[in-house]
Amino acid sequence: MSTQASKRPFGVTVLSIAAWAAAILAGVHVLQSLGILPFFVGRFLTLEGFNLWSAFMWALMVWVWVSVAQMLWKLNAEAWIFLTVIAVFNLVIDFMYLIGTAEWSDVSVNFILSGLILIYCLLPGVKSAFKVK
Repeated sequence: MSTQASKRPFGVTVLSIAAWAAAILAGVHVLQSLGILPFFVGRFLTLEGFNLWSAFMWALMVWVWVSVAQMLWKLNAEAWIFLTVIAVFNLVIDFMYLIGTAEWSDVSVNFILSGLILIYCLLPGVKSAFKVK
């Protein structure tokens, strides 16, 4: 176990932790879509209506982020491209929320975290850790 941890580059560890943070954030969105948690930023202490479809889609994103985090932690070579695609997908979804009825404060944390993950994925050192040109 310690030999694998010593071979893992620092950038991969940072990306794995960021993916776990994104999974937790998506879990918060699930609870908000179910009306269990209020929206913390923006419309403070007002509950949104129950939206089962949104809760299902966010639960799917929790599963995807957890899968990516595990792939990164196990140093799976395909994890880099999968993480990049998921970060772009999350940015597109957040942008679609902004076009719709959501306010910037509702999606700002998720948007910033996904953007930072994407930027960090595209750094030369991280790309070389996954042997991507």
